[in-house]
Amino acid sequence: MGSDETKSTLDTEKSTVPAGSSTTTKSCWITQVVLRLFLFAATLTSIVVMVTSNQSKTIPGTPIRMPDAKFTHSPAFIYFVVALSVACFYSILSTLATVSALKKPSSCSAILLLNLAIMDAVMVGIVASATGAGGGVAYIGLKGNKNVRWGKICHVYDTFCRHVGGAIAVSLVASVILLLLSIISVFSLYKRIR
Repeated sequence: MGSDETKSTLDTEKSTVPAGSSTTTKSCWITQVVLRLFLFAATLTSIVVMVTSNQSKTIPGTPIRMPDAKFTHSPAFIYFVVALSVACFYSILSTLATVSALKKPSSCSAILLLNLAIMDAVMVGIVASATGAGGGVAYIGLKGNKNVRWGKICHVYDTFCRHVGGAIAVSLVASVILLLLSIISVFSLYKRIR
């Protein structure tokens, strides 16, 4: 009789846990899909703004033309565009994976959750490092560095600097979104294996 009660209690626990867990899992998947769509928008916006940061200047009153300011003139900005392009492509793939997991939550495995958690953490590192590298060069362009005699250029190339600053600000938002996604992925994995 004791084993029947234990079996009945275990059956009751098994039937009640997935129902609550399913709702939590579904809300986590929906949150992930929404955040991944925002990540796609943020990375794509940052790439477009950085790539379109181009400005030409001429010295007033003379036909002398100053060199153009382009993102391709800085290795840090090139790295920034490449890193955010990788993150943008990853956001597309991971959004498709989370949408498929949302449609069929029973087929979603812990392996998918683990892969998302790991890749989200990797992408945080990539986007944060690109944001830092681009931000460092942008800061030198804005303030200069008197110790090594690097002059500031943002008073001359103001439109270029505004574009670069906007791209870096949006990529910082993308870094925060990736951090949130990483936390949600780990939380979802924890709820799954608990």
